[in-house]
Amino acid sequence: MEYTNLLVTQKESIQWITINRPAQLNALNKQTIQELHDAITAANNDATIRVVALTGAGEKAFVAGADIKEFADFSPEEGKNLAKEGQEILFDLIENSRKPIIAAVNGFALGGGLELAMASHIRVASENAKLGLPEVSLGVIPGYGGTQRLAQLVGKGKANEMIFTAGMISAADALTWGLVNTVCSQEELVSVVEKIATKIAANSPLAIASAIRAVNASTKSDVNGFATEIEEFGNCFGTKDFVEGTTAFLEKRKPTFTI
Repeated sequence: MEYTNLLVTQKESIQWITINRPAQLNALNKQTIQELHDAITAANNDATIRVVALTGAGEKAFVAGADIKEFADFSPEEGKNLAKEGQEILFDLIENSRKPIIAAVNGFALGGGLELAMASHIRVASENAKLGLPEVSLGVIPGYGGTQRLAQLVGKGKANEMIFTAGMISAADALTWGLVNTVCSQEELVSVVEKIATKIAANSPLAIASAIRAVNASTKSDVNGFATEIEEFGNCFGTKDFVEGTTAFLEKRKPTFTI
């Protein structure tokens, strides 16, 4: 598939999706959001892919926000549609992806960029990363799930502080707050992400998909997360991965989860 604003490459079972708009600091516009939707959907349907790594081109920015020019003159109704469509097309898709998505946060992750990283399942940041939700300085609020996911990750108080001040925090503070999983040098970013992805890829893809659904259920007020866990746990017993995993354990060998 051809993309205008993305670079998509595959290394063994890891697919790298790079947002390639460095002159715009990889800002998200409507086309980029749709292309990310298409690329992630394709990855979910490709049995050779076990993990997706998401990053931005260049050393300055992961994604420095949304493309403000596209919505500067929107009406309230158009604003609601922008947020609704963005969440449905991309951000919810990432969160509910059957394949784990790791955000490799290089440089600025602001506004929609931080929301993109927060929708991902794991976040690895370079030491020079700066993270923030500056929307209130523009007279709006985060609209791609930022108010919800940030509070889930760092707690209500810290989320309020970040959103209300419109300030940026360092990668070190993001690690302390629980906003990112790991911090490394920019030179090590790709290798650290691939090391995590390789460990994930060695495990049951069917069980990981079940785990994603169960963990996500914990954040939904209208879903009983414990009941979801019970359902997903039971469903695992009917899979070929369960047979291989338990057989390998009893035979004292490493499991091989076939594609």
